[in-house]
Amino acid sequence: MTKWISLFVIIMGLVAYCADGVVYAEDQLQNVKKERMNDKSGIASKFIGTWRLVSVEARRPNGEVAPTPARYGTKTVGYLMYDNTGHVAVQIMRPDRPKFAISDIDKGTPEELKAAWEGYSAYFGTYEINEAEGFVVHHVEGSSFPNYVGSDQKRFYELSGDTLVLKPPQRQIGNEQLNMRITWQRVK
Repeated sequence: MTKWISLFVIIMGLVAYCADGVVYAEDQLQNVKKERMNDKSGIASKFIGTWRLVSVEARRPNGEVAPTPARYGTKTVGYLMYDNTGHVAVQIMRPDRPKFAISDIDKGTPEELKAAWEGYSAYFGTYEINEAEGFVVHHVEGSSFPNYVGSDQKRFYELSGDTLVLKPPQRQIGNEQLNMRITWQRVK
């Protein structure tokens, strides 16, 4: 019996040692990420802050301006936030969404729920900037669109002073391929 107790103690010690090593490695990885984000000489420092949505523009592959997708409407509002710990959050909303007839979020009609869903988009997670190739990747942890959760959303960027333009990869919207330009202004 003593032999089994000794073996159990040794195994538990090994498990604790390995778990401690994993925690240490995760802590070191987080420290490296924080150091990168706190590097005030890099591009990351220029992203940090709150940005207000200015415009959403759609273009066809030939450069011709296309109608803005209905999801965005013409007077879309929103905020984008990057912090110095490597976290990002974005919320975009059509302000003309109809209110529910009853002021109870759980009692919306199917039509009210559809209009609320179609007029609001949000996600959050972490981000990494590839300055050499001119893009930022949002690692999505949570989203109003469930299919985004766990995905990496790549956005090419143009950054000039207090204006940030994000350009997602070309995608199918309706019956045509469109390039989006989402312009943000730094909030001061």
